[in-house]
Amino acid sequence: MTPFFVIWTGQAFSLLGSRLVQFALVWWLTETTGSATVLALATMVALLPQVFVSPFAGALVDRWNRRMVMIVADSVIALATVVLAVLYALNAVQVWHIYALMLIRSAGGAFHWAAMQASTTMLVPEKHLSRVAGLNQTLHGVAGIVAPPLGAVLFELLPMQGILAIDVGTAALAIAALFFTHIPQPKRIEQAETVQGQTSVVADLREGLRFVWGWPGLRMIVAMATLINLLVNPGFSLLPIMVTDHFGGGALQLAWLQSAWGIGMVSGGLALGVWGGFKRRVATGLFALALQGFGIMAVGLAPASALILALGALFFAGFMNPIVNGSLFAVLQAVVPPDMQGRVFTLALSGSAAMSPLGMAIAGPVADALGVQVWFWIGGIATLVMGAGSFFVPAIMRIEDKVSVPATSADEQ
Repeated sequence: MTPFFVIWTGQAFSLLGSRLVQFALVWWLTETTGSATVLALATMVALLPQVFVSPFAGALVDRWNRRMVMIVADSVIALATVVLAVLYALNAVQVWHIYALMLIRSAGGAFHWAAMQASTTMLVPEKHLSRVAGLNQTLHGVAGIVAPPLGAVLFELLPMQGILAIDVGTAALAIAALFFTHIPQPKRIEQAETVQGQTSVVADLREGLRFVWGWPGLRMIVAMATLINLLVNPGFSLLPIMVTDHFGGGALQLAWLQSAWGIGMVSGGLALGVWGGFKRRVATGLFALALQGFGIMAVGLAPASALILALGALFFAGFMNPIVNGSLFAVLQAVVPPDMQGRVFTLALSGSAAMSPLGMAIAGPVADALGVQVWFWIGGIATLVMGAGSFFVPAIMRIEDKVSVPATSADEQ
């Protein structure tokens, strides 16, 4: 697993640099414009490639050399960041420049994420996939805790081009790690020129859709992820309103709640990394999903005078989050054929991402009428029911047995 950890270490530095830039750019937009519309548009610009580019990125990742995909994606993002840094140095930055960088970063990230996840199964033994997934969740949790305060300090100490330069440097570390590491490729890529070279990307995408739809257990897991994104994300997005309107708090109380979730995520990721979960990864993920639903529901049930209860509930839900995501993602990495993983993973990501704007469109009016707490009730109950109810669905519980796996183009060869 040495090659994997060489790449993983480079990616860890790159992730921290990206989070620093993300925080700095959002804060620059906030200070410069003071416009909620501008921030909302920035969020949408960053989200759109996940919805529309990711499926095609997955199909292309399954065709191309995944190591080169990551190198090119990181290089393009770094180059775009250099251009923005020059514009800052020349004091010529406009808001649309930020949008353009966010669009490029998101599109490049769609290719990079698909290639990295699909490469993991080629580098990591199947028995360690849950542990690696736990480490990945921990990494994202740590970055989420460290990057905002560090970004705030750097924003005061450095000009924006200096912060952008840090991101370029961390990207260079990630690219260097990839240059000196070999990633095995699935058979389909090795045979692309002789057998599959004439098929179109659209045909590859259709095959990915048929694969997901033709496997009931996989289809249900993807549907659950999409539904959870629709029902749970609004509550967390509106948490600042809940802090002010329900708990009567301010920025400090919001920071406590966000830190409780972040610390829970780091703790849960470490626990999964050390423990590895039950023998059946799907059982680990579903059990944690039910418990996470209980924690989310408890946030909404916390009385106005019991902020400490909401803190504990968010820590508990955050602890379960990486165990859910890590275990179920490890299931997909283990059961989806390597030549299909780019498409399957990005289709799942695209479907989930598409639910965020829909959920937010519904969330605002409902929260105004009934309070933000209702979203934590709805999301918590739905998550609890799906986690517990899935134990009684054979198609989901037997997914690791690879029952009813649809045929792929590689199988037909």
